[in-house]
Amino acid sequence: MTIQVEINAEAEERLTAAAKARHVSAEDFAKSVLYQALEVPPQPSGKMTKDQLSAMLREIAEGSENLPQLPTSAFSRESFYAERS
Repeated sequence: MTIQVEINAEAEERLTAAAKARHVSAEDFAKSVLYQALEVPPQPSGKMTKDQLSAMLREIAEGSENLPQLPTSAFSRESFYAERS
């Protein structure tokens, strides 16, 4: 299939520069960008490896050292429902 797309001068300059930096023609670079945009991301399997889980937990915990320290009693049932007593 052949598709013709009209782009403005600024986009053309950026396309040409990006293609030149990769040592390919502007047409080939535009084609590769289009293919990348149309790629279907892999569907998550719902399963993680131990390394993926560890990495996710590290990201979640990042910055947690700056959180205030609370006493254990702050997490008791009574502390949550103090106004009902």
